Order: sequence, then structure tokens, then C-alpha cells
Amino acid sequence: MTHVITVFLAFFYLTMNAQPTDSRYQPKKYVELTNPDWVKNATVYELNIRQFSPEGSFNAVEKQLPRLKKMGIDIIWLMPVQPIGIVNRKGSLGSYYSVKDYLKVNPEFGTEADFRNLVKEIHAQGMYVILDWVANHSSWDNALATEHPEWYSRGRNRKFQSTPWRDYDDIIDFDYSQPGLRKYMTDALKFWVKEYDIDGYRCDVASFVPIDFWENARAELETIKPVFMLAEAEDKELHRKAFDATYNWTLWNILHQIAINNKSVKTLGEAYIAEHVSIFPKEGIRMNFIDNHDKNSWEGNQYSNFGPALKAAIVFTALMDGMPLVYSGQEAGLDRSLKFFDRDPIEWKKHENEVLYTTLFNLKHQNQALWNGMHGGEMVRIMNDKMDQVISFVREKNGNKVLAFFNLSKDPVKVNFDTHFDTGMYTNLFTGKPQEVKAQTIFSLKPWEYVVLHHTQ
Repeated sequence: MTHVITVFLAFFYLTMNAQPTDSRYQPKKYVELTNPDWVKNATVYELNIRQFSPEGSFNAVEKQLPRLKKMGIDIIWLMPVQPIGIVNRKGSLGSYYSVKDYLKVNPEFGTEADFRNLVKEIHAQGMYVILDWVANHSSWDNALATEHPEWYSRGRNRKFQSTPWRDYDDIIDFDYSQPGLRKYMTDALKFWVKEYDIDGYRCDVASFVPIDFWENARAELETIKPVFMLAEAEDKELHRKAFDATYNWTLWNILHQIAINNKSVKTLGEAYIAEHVSIFPKEGIRMNFIDNHDKNSWEGNQYSNFGPALKAAIVFTALMDGMPLVYSGQEAGLDRSLKFFDRDPIEWKKHENEVLYTTLFNLKHQNQALWNGMHGGEMVRIMNDKMDQVISFVREKNGNKVLAFFNLSKDPVKVNFDTHFDTGMYTNLFTGKPQEVKAQTIFSLKPWEYVVLHHTQ
């Protein structure tokens, strides 16, 4: 009897501990697309062509490409290059996002040959180029409104309408229940990849367009070449088959509240990072920013947005999981909002921001812990005794390691950090000096001060 019980218990133990082979119990990948290899440690630069130079032209952009490359930029995102509608135009030049012709180049910026040369020069510098794409709506005077009025949505008066609940009177919305529109827009996306050899798209209000359209468009684009797709949206579902990267609006909002309204740093960890590391797909990439054309145009300049916390916000968004964005002029210390519908050239000058970005992006390229998506290391919290004011974390990948300590408050603080998992010798990123980390680390940090230590294989 004892033998029977022993055999039964052994069988029960093996059964309970055996790995099930039934496919119902096997983990399944959420993200089904594959990022281009060059995205793994890439940074992105939003280039406002109209304001980038006194000329506001493609040719003028070429002159600054070596500087952007030296700063550590990998992807140039060009705001829309197509002609802009005249009917109901805002300002003297109109909005980039009121597209009059999806297959033409805006003569305000130059000729088709000029644009082709710009793309070639970006590639020659070892960078990639993505175009801003406006799939949700067109200008009132886009020829499609006359040739295919059935492709547009209608209001209660049965007339064309702009995006509901938005102050976008210069545009009219498409109706994506129309198969003909879907084919036209997909062919237009493929046109720029085939004709000009661009490397992907930043897609305006991407979540306003049906996800199945984007998934099919991505699949068709991939038959031409590997592309990088950035969605102006936060929906994680967009990563599944359509987009490599999405916007990190949530991070911007929380950092802004901490910087301007003195919110506790706990909100950053509990309201954002906890969700990010636990729920967001590991293969997905979030684009981190403190400024872009929306924030710069509508909500004041970057200095009024973040005040004395600006540099800390820049460093934090560059070190945390995600792809960092620089908007035109940030590196020159832009201290005002750029006009959106009229000419308003950036005043280019030497500024410490450019040095800061260069330092951060050099580290990102070299240290695998900071790479994007699955290629980089997860953010792991380092505990400290001032959790309302100070956030600290480590990222590690294949022997590469980065430790980051931030006082995200307006008060000086002396902090004890539990670093017993991370003992060893590191290099201080901003002083270049070696620094030993012991089981307990103590820093006295000024308001908005940060310390970054790294070990690169």
C-alpha cells in the first residue's frame, strides 16, 4: 500500500510540475511586427522646415544635417512636405496638416528635385528620414473632395465636416468605411517610399483612423522596404501590427505637473512607470519628449512649461525606456513659441542644451541598457528615503548598466539610496570621473539636480 501511495504521489508531482504542451497555455507575443534593425538605439528629431532657416527651404536644411548628426540624431522627422490648402487657410501660410495634394511637394519649401536631394543627403549622413502623414483629413480644396466626395464624412447638415470637437476649420475629415479611400491612401503612402526612398512615417492623429487600415498599410509598405512607423497616439494596440512607436503623452503630463505644480514624484512611479513596465508590450517603443510642434505652438515655450526643471526633464526622458525626441530649436535654447501658420525662423545660436543632448545621445548609442524596446534594459527602481522628492532607477543589459538619481523637487535634499545590488565602479556621465558605488549611496542634491553613472562594455 505504501508503494502504491508513493507511486501516486510521484505521478501527481510530475503532472503538476510538467510543462503543458497544449497551445492554450503557451505565452503568445503581443507585438507581431519587426522593427528595422537601425531603430534599436535611435533618436528622432522633429524638423519644422518652415521655421528651420530664414529661407524655410529643403536646401537650407541640408546645411545643418552634419550638426544634427554630430548631436546624435538618427531619424529626421520632416513635418508635412505636401502643398497646403488655400480655402479656409489659417494665417498667411496655413497649417502643414491641411493637405491639398498627397502626391506633390509644397513649392514653399522647394522643388521635387530639392526634396529628393535632401533625402539623399540625410541618407549620406547615415541618418534616416520619415515624413509626417495626414491620413485623417485633407484641405477643403483637395481635388479628392470634388472627384470623390463620397470619401468624406458628413455632419448633420449632410455637408463636409472637420474633425468633431476640434477647432480645425481649415480641414475636412475622411470616411474610412470607403474601400476606395483606403486603397488611395495606401498607394499614396507607398508612392513616397518608392519615389523618394523615405524610411517611414509619423502619422498624425493615428488613433482617429481605423487600426485595420494602418495594419494593412504597414504590411504593404514592408513589401517595398523595412519602414519605421510612429503614431501620434498612445494606444498600445497600435503596436501589434502597425506601429513601431507611439507618443508618450502621459509621461509629459506627469513631468509637467511635477515641474510646475510641485506634484509628488510618487505620481511618476505609481501612475506611469509601474504601468509601463508591467503592462506595456516590451517590443513597443514610446517616444519621450518635453516639446513638439503641438506643445510649442499651443501651450507656450519649453521654458514656461518646465521652468528650472527643464534640464532634469530632458535627462529623464533621454534615460528612461523609450526613444527621445528633439524638436527644432530646443538645442539652441528656444525661449519662445514658434508661430504655426506664418514664417517665424528659429534664431540659431550655441547653447548648453546641444552639449547636453550630445552627451546623452552618445551614451544611448554606446550603452545597450538605454536601447529601445526589447533591445534595452527594463527600468528597475532603486529605493531611497525621500520617495516624495527623489526618483532613482537602474537599467541593465548584457553587462551595460546605467544608474540614474533625480531630485525632481524645488528643495535641496540629502538622500540615502539602497544600492547593494549595484555595487562597483562607474563613470559619472557629466564629470567623466570614476565613482565607486557601495551598498549604500548618499547624495546631497540641489533642486532639480541629477546624477547619472554608467558602465559600458
